[in-house]
Amino acid sequence: MSFFSTLQRLFRRAPPVASTPTSPTPAPPTAAPAAAPASPPRHAPRERSVQCMGQHGLHRMAYTEWGDPHNPRVVVCVHGLTRNGRDFDELARALADDYRVVCPDVVGRGRSDWLGDKADYGFPTYVNDMVTLIARLDVDAVHWVGTSMGGIIGMLLASQPNTPITRLVLNDVGPVITATSLRRIAQYVGNAPRFASLAAAESYIREVSAPFGPLTDAQWQHLTSFSVRPVTDGQDGFEMVYDPGLGEIFRAAPILNDIDLWPVYEGVRCPTLALRGAESDLLEPATLAAMAVRGPRAQTVEFAGVGHAPMLMDALQIGVVRDFLRAA
Repeated sequence: MSFFSTLQRLFRRAPPVASTPTSPTPAPPTAAPAAAPASPPRHAPRERSVQCMGQHGLHRMAYTEWGDPHNPRVVVCVHGLTRNGRDFDELARALADDYRVVCPDVVGRGRSDWLGDKADYGFPTYVNDMVTLIARLDVDAVHWVGTSMGGIIGMLLASQPNTPITRLVLNDVGPVITATSLRRIAQYVGNAPRFASLAAAESYIREVSAPFGPLTDAQWQHLTSFSVRPVTDGQDGFEMVYDPGLGEIFRAAPILNDIDLWPVYEGVRCPTLALRGAESDLLEPATLAAMAVRGPRAQTVEFAGVGHAPMLMDALQIGVVRDFLRAA
């Protein structure tokens, strides 16, 4: 299946899936009442997971949660193609006083399961998983922050009738995905080497992720620490925490044309903020300008000195997102 065939499946309606409830285990009649566990600090992340149904069975999607777990005001933050939910740690800390912030690892990434059939890596699966996640959160509405792939998932869900998304942030992604950016991404997806050390892994991540912009050493170290893990075959070294099979859809056919998602974008009705790295090769200036006058007529912001994609790790970028969400 080609990458373009996968994107064509965007317009298929994914089957509804409900999360499986967990029945509490009753305490023995003679047991003494247990002391209530201490609540974790609000700014400490909590690691959880939810079972989702795909085309070939169940898989587990992990997510990290910040803030008051009972807060009905929820922000869902979804990452890019080969990234994971811990990219949003700094944004989540900044929002945790006001929101319950939920950052999933899309299946095939981070702590989530890898799929046996690599053709299942596609937007029908991703959208269906997010519907299951929102059902698990037990809320009727969420704000959405999506970087690149995460923004496409958000557009797809926000364009549906009765969508739960009430405010949408599209981080360096829009209704036109350029062939140039797809060819660049195809060069490294699924082709990452093994690394002898964390320092070697960080050097690689700095190279392939240079468009992220001028991050601090601490920020590069943070991204690296959640981007790799010890190899799983008993050998020494480290490997990326995403399934190399993600690259198969890019190698299935030549990438010749841009991808047009204007029908999806024009179906979005909620307030929308579109962010762009001023040097991005994925979201072009003309597309950003058109997003301001078509569909939801997004507010638009560009960040200088950044390509694809702004990482929402510095005060300026975080402030723009926070102010937009708080405007609700």
